[in-house]
Amino acid sequence: MTTADESAARTRAASATIEPALTCEGVSARYGRIEVCRNISLTVAEREVVTVLGPNGAGKSSLLGALGGQVRGAGGIRVGGHRIEALPAHRRAAAGLALVPEGRGNCFGSLTVRENLLLGARLAPRNERDTVYAEVLDLFPGLRSRLSQPASALSGGEQQMLAIGMALAGRPKVLALDEPSQGLAPTILRDLTRLFALLRGRGIGLLIAEQNHAFAAAMADRFVVIVGGELVAEGTRDELRRDVIAAAYLSKDGERS
Repeated sequence: MTTADESAARTRAASATIEPALTCEGVSARYGRIEVCRNISLTVAEREVVTVLGPNGAGKSSLLGALGGQVRGAGGIRVGGHRIEALPAHRRAAAGLALVPEGRGNCFGSLTVRENLLLGARLAPRNERDTVYAEVLDLFPGLRSRLSQPASALSGGEQQMLAIGMALAGRPKVLALDEPSQGLAPTILRDLTRLFALLRGRGIGLLIAEQNHAFAAAMADRFVVIVGGELVAEGTRDELRRDVIAAAYLSKDGERS
């Protein structure tokens, strides 16, 4: 074996032993006695975008809530190889799993934009907080002129950017987002697509629950499809046929659910 061959072999061996950024093993979620998703297993590698597709009520939001500790769940969850399923939500965030739920209630409206970002940065090491604060503003330059304003004064798109900025200020290994495209203008969606590509390039794994298939297709490396609380298909953009995705969005009578 040549030196080049030996080097390539070592690289392959090292890659094979690298833990995914996120590993879910048989994850279920329930509200009271009602199980809303069951036995979901998936991985998200570093520098990978995985999109969870499915119709309304499929269990996408519940899955992300169970991963983040905001919904009662069961199953195994690891971040970078470290088990977190027994941890409360705030300790899961500190372990590297940042969750941005659906909607605009993900920042504190009565606090200024600056105060919201500083709250997010509390999860970062103390000696890095000034650095991550500056990094977030570099990612979202539009927030610079709004720092002294209350978060409630921001537009929907700006509030979404602030919520993502707060999550990133904690230096996560994995960023999980629930329906980030909801209600946003096309220009903001393009900004989000560029942002997610940049974050992937920085080594962050992204798990994104989406209904907007066109938006998802523009950024995802892999898809998983959930219907009725169960994972029914998964694959890359090339592997997962359009008819499989389309069928997942249709109810038995052919109408959109």
